[in-house]
Amino acid sequence: MTYSIIGTGNMAWFLVKRLKTAGHQCDGIWGRNKATMKALAAEMNVNSYKSVSDITDGEVDICFVAVPDHEIASVIAELKLEKTVLVHTAGSMEIDVLTHHATDCAVLWPVYSIAKNNIPDHRDIPTSWEANTAKAKRYINTMGHSITDNLFEADFEKRKWLHLSAVIGNNFINHLVAICEQICAEQDLPVEVLQPIINQTFERFKSAKTKDVQTGPAMRGDTEVVERQASLLDNHPEWQEIYKAISSSIEKMYGGK
Repeated sequence: MTYSIIGTGNMAWFLVKRLKTAGHQCDGIWGRNKATMKALAAEMNVNSYKSVSDITDGEVDICFVAVPDHEIASVIAELKLEKTVLVHTAGSMEIDVLTHHATDCAVLWPVYSIAKNNIPDHRDIPTSWEANTAKAKRYINTMGHSITDNLFEADFEKRKWLHLSAVIGNNFINHLVAICEQICAEQDLPVEVLQPIINQTFERFKSAKTKDVQTGPAMRGDTEVVERQASLLDNHPEWQEIYKAISSSIEKMYGGK
């Protein structure tokens, strides 16, 4: 199939590389960041558009909109597609943001953290899709199966909860580990000693329910330790707030067992 890309961020790089490997042809790329657009176009040997209006209806099968959620409506404002399927890749946006600009619309959202400098070469990438017409369904399933072996249908109602869960499970955890690293740096401690327990945490998830492997003072209801540790963060009130909020949530979930 042929396609075009609006956007030059991580998702755009991922789509262009994976779809090229699958044998699909990219007609062109447009992005607000001209330097990044030219870099992606040059690396993948594809055209770059001067403007979004250069995307002509019917010249490609699919037009992917791979930009931050809040930019989708503005970048597609000039489009009016009756033959080309219009697709966005956002987990937290409805398909309706596209329907005033195309007859056939779809969503393709990988439940995965994508970085352009570390594009995954495996196909274990859970990816959700949604479509408003039979044609859009056929097209987006073809493209979806080109990048993953784990493709499933999810409308916005399901997708928004998946996106929230992904933010907590990926972005929040990453931030918590970053806090650990900074605490160790400030206290002149070797952060490497935390790596085994962090690895252990994720290994446990593979064989048990996360709720069943929770440990720590908050789970035990040891308020003295919780308060003492919270006080250590007086110089970082934002971290202290996080520590107290998560400890409180753990206490409520386990009842201070």
